[in-house]
Amino acid sequence: MSLLDEPFIAGRLRDVASSPVREILALTARPGVISFAGGLPAPELFDAAGLGDAFAAALADAGRTLQYSTTEGDPALREQIAARLTARGLPTAADELLVTSGSQQALALVAAATLEPGDRVLVEEPSYLAAIQAFKMAGAEVIAVPCDDEGLDPDAVASLAARHGARLLYTVATFQNPTGRTLPLVRREALIGVAARTGLWILEDDPYGELRYHGEPVPAIASLPGAEGRVLAISTLSKVAAPGLRIGWLRTPQSLRGPVVVAKQAADLHSSTIDQAAAARWLAAIDLDAHVATLRRVYGERLDALVEGLAGALPPGSTHNRPDGGMFVWARLPDGWDAEPLLARALEHDVAFVPGAPFFAGPPDHAAMRLSFTAHPPAEIVDGLARLRGAWSA
Repeated sequence: MSLLDEPFIAGRLRDVASSPVREILALTARPGVISFAGGLPAPELFDAAGLGDAFAAALADAGRTLQYSTTEGDPALREQIAARLTARGLPTAADELLVTSGSQQALALVAAATLEPGDRVLVEEPSYLAAIQAFKMAGAEVIAVPCDDEGLDPDAVASLAARHGARLLYTVATFQNPTGRTLPLVRREALIGVAARTGLWILEDDPYGELRYHGEPVPAIASLPGAEGRVLAISTLSKVAAPGLRIGWLRTPQSLRGPVVVAKQAADLHSSTIDQAAAARWLAAIDLDAHVATLRRVYGERLDALVEGLAGALPPGSTHNRPDGGMFVWARLPDGWDAEPLLARALEHDVAFVPGAPFFAGPPDHAAMRLSFTAHPPAEIVDGLARLRGAWSA
């Protein structure tokens, strides 16, 4: 094939790797595989009947719900989301919200509205892989911030922001993906101070905050004094309703509302009208507190099953954490081990996980691994851990 036959690929895509999580999901789609890889909600916990009723009710108003709509989103849905955020401690008005096609689109819109090619973005080390993809797609340079078992080091954020002239800090402060860590309140307050001194935007991603199984909630960064005007907040219905709805949202300071709306107009005009209308009806009809309580009870049992059996499933000398919520446990194999070849052997035993290396914006830790526990009941988790032990002990 000559150079003239090769398709032109935009330069902004050259450094954006495909997500290994999505690739592993394809490998684990065959029957019989117990997958700790993708962060998938349990399908048996979807309120399929309630969502079916909500879609039927939305379709009864088909002249509106199958039509084009406003970019900002369905007013009733924005009111429902605002009420939920307010009840959880983040006072929010409907006009502060932009409905997005999943929180992943919210990441892309923030990147489009705030970043120029060559700008620096600070992320946790390790960090959510799809966020790294979104920032690189915008032409930004992603800078890793050192973390410990409690998450971001605010002093390191301040130092790196000053050194690199960073424009944005991205954080999953509660039950972080991939590590499950939760940033303590004192560090959240310190980040507000760093943002005030450096002019840094803080982008707080909170997809897992409702899924707490142990301990007491920590206030969102966006809810803290001084956050006004410096913190953008994004979240989603994917973890409490269903990911197939593709309903997310972005809460922005006044100064950014116009730019992110324009960015969304350029991306897709607006999110699905029918899905938004159905989601609004579902939220109005369901006892969401009771539904979330069921998720917490079931997922908490699954977390306990994974954590209690993980030490015996990994090689001696491995370590792992025990998060208070979310969907992930972070583990590390002994020095000298590489999670990538272990995954290949695990797949031969019909079990899967995600190697941790791709989540690092800086030098990767090849011994790290992420395991999700939400998609399988405890008995299947025990079976999967036995298979995982067989993958390295055989």
